[in-house]
Amino acid sequence: MWIPKWVRDRKKGIDSPMPTQVVSNEEFTPRPQNKRQKQVEYLIDQMGTDNAKKLGMDRRAYMASSMGLATAFLASNKVYGNHWDVDEAETLELGAYEDKWPKSEYFIIDVQAHFTNGLALGFRDMKIFKNQEFVKNMGFNLKEDKEAYEFPNFVKEMFFDSETSMLVISGVPGKEVLYDRKGVKIEGPVYDKNRKGGILPSWIMSMRRRDINEMAGSQRALCQGNCAPNHYWDEKTNTQDKSQLFEQIEREVDLYKIDSWKWYCHTDPGRSGNGFRLDDEKMTYPFYEKSKQMGLKKFSVHKGFSYQSKTLGHLANPADVEKAALDHPDLTFVIYHSAMQHAPSFPDFDLTFDPNTGDFAWHDVLMKIKERNPGMNNVYPEIGSSFGTLVVDNPIACQHLIGKNVKIYGADHVVWGTDCLWWGTPQWVIDAFKRFQISDELCEKFGYTKLTKEDKAKIFGLNAAKIYGVDVEAQRKNLPKDGLSKLKVAYLEEGGQRNNAAYGWVRNDVNV
Repeated sequence: MWIPKWVRDRKKGIDSPMPTQVVSNEEFTPRPQNKRQKQVEYLIDQMGTDNAKKLGMDRRAYMASSMGLATAFLASNKVYGNHWDVDEAETLELGAYEDKWPKSEYFIIDVQAHFTNGLALGFRDMKIFKNQEFVKNMGFNLKEDKEAYEFPNFVKEMFFDSETSMLVISGVPGKEVLYDRKGVKIEGPVYDKNRKGGILPSWIMSMRRRDINEMAGSQRALCQGNCAPNHYWDEKTNTQDKSQLFEQIEREVDLYKIDSWKWYCHTDPGRSGNGFRLDDEKMTYPFYEKSKQMGLKKFSVHKGFSYQSKTLGHLANPADVEKAALDHPDLTFVIYHSAMQHAPSFPDFDLTFDPNTGDFAWHDVLMKIKERNPGMNNVYPEIGSSFGTLVVDNPIACQHLIGKNVKIYGADHVVWGTDCLWWGTPQWVIDAFKRFQISDELCEKFGYTKLTKEDKAKIFGLNAAKIYGVDVEAQRKNLPKDGLSKLKVAYLEEGGQRNNAAYGWVRNDVNV
C-alpha cells in the first residue's frame, strides 16, 4: 500500500522542511526510503528539535522557518558529504539566512506548476493548514466546493510560501470535447465544464491564470494548452481529424489565449491507438504550421519520465527533438525533465544512471543532439522534478545533471521548473539551487564549470522570461505593490507558515 507523503510523515511524527525520500506522482509504485534517506530524516528531526529548544521556539514554527530548511541541508551534508552551501549559523540565527541569501536576488519563473482541482490530488485536505480561513477567503470568487480549496492552496504554496515570482500553469494529458454524444457542437461559454478535458483542462488553466493575474493586478501567471496532434481522431478512416484538431487549436489560442503548448507524445487521450513523434511530417508538422499561423510558437514537451505508459513510453525518448527543431528554427522547444528517462523514485533508476560517466539514459540523447548541432538554439532543457528528485536521492548525480546541461546547452538555455505541487511548496527546491554548486573534482574530471550568480539568475527566471517575452525589470518594479504581494504580507503578518507537506506518493512504511 502507498499513501501521500505528508500523511506518512504525520503518522510518524515527521515534520521535515524538505522531502526525505523521493515521491511518486501516482503513476507507479515508489521505491521505499533507503538507508541514507532515513539517516537524513533522523538527523533533521533530532537537530531541529534540539535547535528549537535552544531558541525557545515551537518546533513546528522552527521547522517552517528558514532555520529549519537550513537544518535539512546541514543534515544532508552530514550523510551525503559537503554538497550544499549551508552554515551552521543559519540553523540558529534567523537573520543569517536573509543576510546570505537575500530574497530579492533572483527573479524566479517556475515553468512547470500543477494543481488539479481535487481530482488526482484529492487527498489534499485544507484542515491541515493553520490559516484555513485566510487561505479559503483570499479574494477569489469561487464556489463553496472542493475546487474552492484546491486552487487557493496552490496559490498559497507557490506564491506565499516560496520566492516564486511568476509561474506557468502546466498541462497534463487531456482532450476537450467539442461535440456531445448526439453529435451536437458544444456552444457554451469560454469556460465550460461540459468540455471536460481531463484532470487539468486548458480552459481551467486559462481561467486560473486570469484569476491570479486579476487578483495581483499584474502578470504573475501564464498557462499552457493541452491540445496535441493525436487528440482528435476519425475512427472510421483511422486518421487524424484535422477539422476538429484545428478547431481546438483555434479555440485554445483565440479564446483561452494560452501562452504555450504542453505535449505528451507518449499518451493517447484521443484514443487514436498510438502516440506521436515531434518529427512526424504527416501528423505533427501540420499542427506546427497551424500554430505558427496563429502566432503561437512555444512548445513545452514532456520527455523522459516515461512510465506513464507501458506501451507508448518509448515515445518519451527525445530522439525526435532533433529533426523537429532543425526543421522549425522559428519554434521554441522546452524539454521538460531534461528528458531523464527515470526519476530516482522509479525501481529501475539505478540501471539508467552511470556514475562513471555521469550519463543518464535518454538525457544523454538530448545532450548528443546539441553536440551534433552546436548552432541549434531553439531547444531548452527544463529541470523540473529531475533536479528535485536528485537533491533528495543523489547530490552527486544532481551535479552531473546540471553540469552537463550547462556545459552542452549553456546556462542561457537551461530552464527552471519544479513540478510542484507534487513536492509541496517549491521553496526547498529553490533553496537547494541557491546552495547548489558543482564540485572541483567533477569540474576537473568532466569539464563542468562552477555556476556563477549570473548563471543561476538565468536558470531561475531570465531564460524563461526570454522565452515568454516577460519584461523582468518592469515586473521587479511592480511586484512589491501588486495585490498578490500585499496578500502575502498579510498572510505572513498573521502567522502564515509553510506546511512542509509533500503531496506525492510513498510506500506506507509507517511501522517500519
